[in-house]
Amino acid sequence: TIFSGLAEAGFWGCFDEFNRINAEVLSVVSAQIKSIQMGLAQRSPTIELLGRDVTLRSTIGYFITMNPGYAGRTELPDNLKAMFRPVVMIVPDLLMICENMLMSEGFGKAKVLANKMTVLYSLAQGQLSKQYHYDFKLRALKSVLVMAGDLKRSSADLPEDVVLMRALRDMNMPKFVKEDVPLFQGLLSDLFPGLECPRVGYPSLKKAIEEELE
Repeated sequence: TIFSGLAEAGFWGCFDEFNRINAEVLSVVSAQIKSIQMGLAQRSPTIELLGRDVTLRSTIGYFITMNPGYAGRTELPDNLKAMFRPVVMIVPDLLMICENMLMSEGFGKAKVLANKMTVLYSLAQGQLSKQYHYDFKLRALKSVLVMAGDLKRSSADLPEDVVLMRALRDMNMPKFVKEDVPLFQGLLSDLFPGLECPRVGYPSLKKAIEEELE
């Protein structure tokens, strides 16, 4: 197992989004961590992990990260929480992150566009219906920004605000339930007044689907 490797090598391991693990696996992991902690406390040269004797080096370190606010996450048992020292991170500055990412993608109006984008996501989170698959946090923002950068490079003739508006529309509209579509379109129109964002066609994909369905 990973913990056996860390123990024998004395390495550090960081387990990202640890609370995505299901409860059954968490139970097994908890037992392994407990064995390691007891071995370290007793300065034991070896410990037993999953029925096997494993060398334990005192330089081992293990850390976990969690996103408790996201859907699909498991609440950690209290006995497992007690094995770690909690460190609370501040809420990321979405406006600053958006502005810097837009600048790195070559947008000249990064500050203005970043403000529009963060306001849009804040309004969408508050006004649209609550759906399990909706995500208006940092991960979703970054996905839109990456797409906006790709669009800017492939459509250099389009204005920057049109590029961002198109990325916001194309990345979000497919996931909305029917009732939320006009609401999101209204928010886009309010934040990007007077802009006409051309719809993109995929003729080759459409043709391939039609041929497959015949």
